[in-house]
Amino acid sequence: MESKLKSKVKSKVKSKLVSKNKEVKTGKRKEDGKENGRKAGINLQAVILLVFMITVIGGILIYKIREAHALENQWKIENYHTEQMGENVYLFRPEDPADEVIKILDQIYAEQETNQFGDARYAIYFMPGEYDASIEVKMGFYMEAAGLGKQPEDTVISALNCTATWLGDDSNHNACCNFWRGVSNMTINSDTIWAVSQATFMRRVNIIGNLALHDNYGWASGGFLADSKITGVVNSGSQQQWLSRNSDWNLWLGENWNMVFVGMEEGDAPKGTWPGTKNTTVEQTPIIAEKPYLYYDEDNGFQVFVPSVQTESSGTSWDGDGVSISVSEFYVADPKEDTAASINAALREGKNLLLTPGIYHISEAITVSKENTIVLGLGFATLVPDQGNACMETENVDGIRIAGLLFDAGAVESDTLLRVGKKDDLVADNGTKADGSSQTADSELNSSSVVLSDLFFRVGGVSGYTAKTQSCVKIWKDNVIGDNFWVWRADHGDNVAWDLNTAANGIIVEGDDVTMYALMVEHFQEYQTIWNGNGGRVYFYQSEIPYDVPEQSVWMSHDGTVNGYSSYKVGDEVLSHEAYGIGIYSYHRDAVVDLNSVMEVPDTELVSIHNICAIMITGNPGISHIINNEGDACLYAGDRKIIVEYRNGVQK
Repeated sequence: MESKLKSKVKSKVKSKLVSKNKEVKTGKRKEDGKENGRKAGINLQAVILLVFMITVIGGILIYKIREAHALENQWKIENYHTEQMGENVYLFRPEDPADEVIKILDQIYAEQETNQFGDARYAIYFMPGEYDASIEVKMGFYMEAAGLGKQPEDTVISALNCTATWLGDDSNHNACCNFWRGVSNMTINSDTIWAVSQATFMRRVNIIGNLALHDNYGWASGGFLADSKITGVVNSGSQQQWLSRNSDWNLWLGENWNMVFVGMEEGDAPKGTWPGTKNTTVEQTPIIAEKPYLYYDEDNGFQVFVPSVQTESSGTSWDGDGVSISVSEFYVADPKEDTAASINAALREGKNLLLTPGIYHISEAITVSKENTIVLGLGFATLVPDQGNACMETENVDGIRIAGLLFDAGAVESDTLLRVGKKDDLVADNGTKADGSSQTADSELNSSSVVLSDLFFRVGGVSGYTAKTQSCVKIWKDNVIGDNFWVWRADHGDNVAWDLNTAANGIIVEGDDVTMYALMVEHFQEYQTIWNGNGGRVYFYQSEIPYDVPEQSVWMSHDGTVNGYSSYKVGDEVLSHEAYGIGIYSYHRDAVVDLNSVMEVPDTELVSIHNICAIMITGNPGISHIINNEGDACLYAGDRKIIVEYRNGVQK
């Protein structure tokens, strides 16, 4: 009996000991698991930090190596190239054999004439001097041609033309897709054809002869001309719309839907205005700084000239003030070698930036954080975000110039592609006038203005991926000048459909005292343009609403109570805004849908709109109103309705 009792006691004690031992082991396993989790978390943080450090250090190394190499090799021209600017930049001299120059130019044009969504990019430069009369530059996609003299008269070529026979057949002459090309800073010694549409520029050009903005009166949808002289007649022909700014000619012929002239030499703008003509004239350009440009000086080598900000100007700026900056103060980026990290390393050290022609795939935003930084793209240098990042961002600093770039949305949706200034840096009480704009003095405003020239944005059309972004441009900073934008959600090309290349808005302006010349925004799925800043001014606006709306129910604004989204939306809280020469068009291709009003503005005394038209190009009707339920409907192909003046709920 006693032995049985002892046996039971031993068994219970053993059981408790085993149980306790299990608890200890289980607890230890739990603690080990927590510890392992902590270690794993620490290890992951370490890996992320290591990757970040490798990216930053790698970027710095790339920058330092390329900078040292640049100093060794300088900018010597050999076989029509410099090692520093790479194989996509051609530099010709007057003494070069004309037959070789012609052969190269013809080869580039043969590649680029129809290369609408291709990757090739070219900058073609002509050193100062007069060139053989047999040389003609023919302009195709992603081609930039420019003289390298300090003045346009320093470089003289015989002929430069952009024709439009590739889209269809030789009898078509349709220039509606002649995008992404530009010419500047040269004299053209003959009559010139410049049959182009959006995302093009003609600047600082001296044409000894006539200028046709069309090819044999074929369709064309431009366009932008600035700071140029034409000794003969400018014939706009079949151009639907056009902005000419600070230029001079003998005579202008032609008008179609919306022709705008700002800061022309006295007497150059055609006579008359709406409703008798389609012309809008603003006698002086209120504020502008011309685009920076590359030039060559015998004593100092390659320089970038940065024109000063001008106010209340008319005519060209060729004798205007500015500063020359040596290319030694620029980091010259290479699309094959550079990353955003290497470019940012250069910018942090105070370098300016030259982006040579090509496609730059970047996994973080290029960040411009120092005052008066110059960013200049050559040959339509293109930025593509790979990780849903922005292509470029600026801090809220003054005097930045960004020019000559194409921003291409990537496969991972971005919030925006270009952000100018930061929301977090805005000061709530910054001192405002009665119209809500800033109290900045004129002299301070001139020196502090950020200037954005020839910037183009694209969502979709390219092959290989489906592009997405929520918007293309966000401007938070005050005192920004924009000069020639095309902001485009693709309506044709690869991977294009309502549910593929998605993008709600084109441009969003939050800053005060923002001025835009030639703002063209097309095909976005909600508002094309949202303007929430005070003191905004727009001189020439062109927009097509989306072709591919599948049904009315997916295209309703104001919480589903209003048909469609207006193209141009001025925020309800805005106190002051002014716009001149606005054309907004519909082509309801895929469904019968209605757009209630092409523009919405707050009805207040300091918001005024001058010369706006709504046009139904073709397709299904319709457009019901022009501004705020005012204005007549557009109901058939070619129907154009206008409001000459609109202010505080009253139209003329």
